[in-house]
Amino acid sequence: MTTRAPAPGRPRIAALDVLRGLGLCGILVPNFLTVARFGYESGDRPPATLADASGWIELLAHQRFFPIFSLLFGIGFTLFLESATRRGAPHPRVLLLRRLLLLLPLGIGHAFVHPGEALSQYAVFGLLVLLPSSWLPRWLVAAGGAVGVVLALWLFEGGLPLIPGLFLVGSALVRYGVVDRMGRPTLRGTGPVFLVFAVLAGVAVPWHVGEITETWSSHSSGVTGVLLAGAYVTGTLVLLSTPARSVLTAALAPLGRMALTNYVTATFLMIGAGHLLDLPHADTYTGLLLAALGILVAQWAFSTLWLRHHRQGPLEWLWRRGTWWGSERG
Repeated sequence: MTTRAPAPGRPRIAALDVLRGLGLCGILVPNFLTVARFGYESGDRPPATLADASGWIELLAHQRFFPIFSLLFGIGFTLFLESATRRGAPHPRVLLLRRLLLLLPLGIGHAFVHPGEALSQYAVFGLLVLLPSSWLPRWLVAAGGAVGVVLALWLFEGGLPLIPGLFLVGSALVRYGVVDRMGRPTLRGTGPVFLVFAVLAGVAVPWHVGEITETWSSHSSGVTGVLLAGAYVTGTLVLLSTPARSVLTAALAPLGRMALTNYVTATFLMIGAGHLLDLPHADTYTGLLLAALGILVAQWAFSTLWLRHHRQGPLEWLWRRGTWWGSERG
């Protein structure tokens, strides 16, 4: 595997890598519960309760981080389109089409070991929503994203129907220049937005606590999830405008730069840990939480070492090579 110097243009936005790393950390435990079939063989699983880890996972993590990834996917899609255009690619949307078509079989294959995986859904919604939206004016993309998120929360209680709207919101953030400003966040710029999300989430959380046992099918879960996701993103950007930036970047950016590789390989690590710890028969969360921490530490160490010698993770490199295959600019 060889690497080459990056083409001139927009520098890499480190804040996006930090947010991707945050998302990976946040989705690991909810995914672990499903992939390892946690407690499935230990009898009837009691409802989630804040008296143990089950309720806190439902409240703070479950369905809270996939909106972040959906937003980031829309951002990444539009950044790629702008980059391909700037590089002089004759048909940049063809490259985007190829990129999404390459993601689809990876997601389908991944679904055999992780039924709740998101890659195939992102590829399909990308083809149906993101690619056509690239011909639309930015105000219409922004409006469509806002309406899509509201309708998904109102009609479907959140979940997967949120993806198209969040894709469009992410795309609009790029086209309005907001993402460029993420590369240099300031407390004045991000602080007020964080306060809005924090206050709204503070109102929604007690509502959801009252329905904590209905997390899979309640409006409170969907609304709280989107608001907490917004608070997580903007709160992280606030911290990136403080001296904590260097610590956050060192801890999360390596995971985020290899998000695709880490997302897929985490599935196999979770399956292995689940068998090793017999998690289907577990009745406490201790083993699962410790294993999740171990997986994240191992992935951080591997990512940090890998990125000392390569610009991208293995799957990221293959995805990029496939996207640009046969292109003079690739």
